[in-house]
Amino acid sequence: MPTAAHLVAALILAAVGWFASELVKPVIEAATGRSAFPRLAIVNLVIGALAGWVVIGKRAGRGVSAAIGNGITGVATLVFWALFVQAAAEMVNRALARRYDGPMEAIAGVFELFVDYAAFLGDGQVLTALAAGALVAGLGAEFAARRWR
Repeated sequence: MPTAAHLVAALILAAVGWFASELVKPVIEAATGRSAFPRLAIVNLVIGALAGWVVIGKRAGRGVSAAIGNGITGVATLVFWALFVQAAAEMVNRALARRYDGPMEAIAGVFELFVDYAAFLGDGQVLTALAAGALVAGLGAEFAARRWR
């Protein structure tokens, strides 16, 4: 059932996904020498909205300490699915360019790319944005759950 907590969590985590994507683009470009994925921020915005709605919004209203944990869980969900979707998209591009010898190598390539992309998140600005976003999303959803029942 749609609630204000669901909406607030979805909007905040969507913003976190977009903002973190914009912060990680220069890190990717500096490390690889090529521009980041063209739709990185938009895809991660959608993933963030879904993670906020499903993970944080559903659990809002259980107290402040639970809200902080919910925010951390929501951001972890956002990061996992964003890394997986971006790695899978790159695997498809590489598979279409015939860089893999077979389907099992392509599937293994998703997990290799996942780990490679996770290394880009080690930048201090990105980690700070994700941590702050977790707090704001969790506490914002908690406030919305208490304020608008």
